[in-house]
Amino acid sequence: MSNRLPWSKVVLAFATALVTGALLGSIVQTQINLLALRGLGVEIGIGTWLGTTLEDAAKFGPVYLMVFGVGFLISQVTAMALTRRVLQSWRRVSCALAAAVGLWVTFTLVDAMAPPPTLIAATRAPEGMLAMLVTAAIAGWVFAAMASAAPRRKGNASAVAAVLLAAVPALPFDQASAQSGPGYQLETVVSGLEHPWSLAFLPDGRMLVTERPGRLRIITRDGELLPEPVTGMPEVFNQAQAGLFEVLPAPDFVESGYLYLSYACGTEQANHTCLARGRLANGELQGVEEVFRAMPAKVGAAHYGGRITWLPDGTLVMGLGDGFDYREEAQKLSSHLGTLVRLNPDGSVPDDNPFVGDPEALPEIYSYGHRNIQGLAFDHEKRRLIAHEHGPRGGDEINVIEAGVNYGWPVATHGLDYTWARVTPFTEYPGTRQPELHWTPSIAPSGLAIYSGDPFPDWQGQLLVGALADQAVYRVSLAEQPPGQHRLLGELGVRIRDVRVGPDGLVYLLTDAASGQLLRLVP
Repeated sequence: MSNRLPWSKVVLAFATALVTGALLGSIVQTQINLLALRGLGVEIGIGTWLGTTLEDAAKFGPVYLMVFGVGFLISQVTAMALTRRVLQSWRRVSCALAAAVGLWVTFTLVDAMAPPPTLIAATRAPEGMLAMLVTAAIAGWVFAAMASAAPRRKGNASAVAAVLLAAVPALPFDQASAQSGPGYQLETVVSGLEHPWSLAFLPDGRMLVTERPGRLRIITRDGELLPEPVTGMPEVFNQAQAGLFEVLPAPDFVESGYLYLSYACGTEQANHTCLARGRLANGELQGVEEVFRAMPAKVGAAHYGGRITWLPDGTLVMGLGDGFDYREEAQKLSSHLGTLVRLNPDGSVPDDNPFVGDPEALPEIYSYGHRNIQGLAFDHEKRRLIAHEHGPRGGDEINVIEAGVNYGWPVATHGLDYTWARVTPFTEYPGTRQPELHWTPSIAPSGLAIYSGDPFPDWQGQLLVGALADQAVYRVSLAEQPPGQHRLLGELGVRIRDVRVGPDGLVYLLTDAASGQLLRLVP
């Protein structure tokens, strides 16, 4: 009698092992994330713990099955072929090792191609990566054990691949419908800007625009973009989300000539969000000095924050990102990552910052628990500081900032990870502040202005928020409960990086593109 199993049983063995590996990987991913929260002192009951594990198995599990499945298929076909005539007694070990190596290669390729530094959150640390590789090895062992009596025959690999493809579910994608509103039209002021990030107005009518690769451009009073960028700029680390961010003139710019610049500095393996200042004169930035550097250094080129603005008392605040792979740092007062810092113009610490005198806290921190602040503005009428920040898959927030307050990330959020895994079981948690408004699904907010001017009288006091992913501008009224929202300019289909109200009361927009534009919204 033949010792060969029918191909259908080989396929069943593969499908069983595949589901086993995906389920174990999902379970391990959830436990690592929850243990990270527990390490921050977050209390998670057994019911919540179990419920989060089951929810991740249902939502993250299918996504992980797809990520895991391709490498698992290739690794197991290879291992079975290599052990067909030799090392048959080592087949189970070979399949287990091949599955682990296949998953490691898959993670490496996915992280290299995906926008986030690390797609699967559990693999941010070596011990998490090892745990995930062990789950793959178990799946490889299961497959070899079930198929050990079945030498490879032609057609098995294609049958396994067919089952794998059939097992991958259709994944949901966020969709947004374009809308437009009456009463305004757009004018193009300047074109040909390379990924413009920030716009500022000078007292003499000129405008300044930063380009993410590290250039500062001047636009004349007549709307002409000078061909040569400003010289004397600080050295900028430019990669992925890293680059030159905000430009902000000093309140006494007419006398001092000072500009403040936020930017990424360092290298891919050790970089920071930095703040420098220098005097603008004759197209050159002179006497440049670094006045602040966020600590600790981080690896990867994501989540820098970088928005800065002045407070009425003459101090400056800057929003910082969590570095993506370092989200727990946002809850640690010993780290600048995921915080909002407040500084004197020379970079020194104001005496009345909320954590001055606390030996376990960095004195620059003004608020914490932020993910990636991308909008910052002071409401002079209501005397309040407003910020917005990116969530992951949903959970973008608008917050009214108060000194010393914890805004929740990653302990409390309305968003899911990009893989549909839960970041946390909680949308609210004791000791953290709820947002004034959150967008779920995400719009990817960037740029924030509070409207005051004559051209659009109905917009007085409302927030104007740019959106990258949603490719629109949101007009938000915090005076309403819940906050009122109006979506503008969705018909353009462009990513809005910055929103500003000019001295003329008109609204200015920067589009995020390799050939970006400065647009002006007029009645």
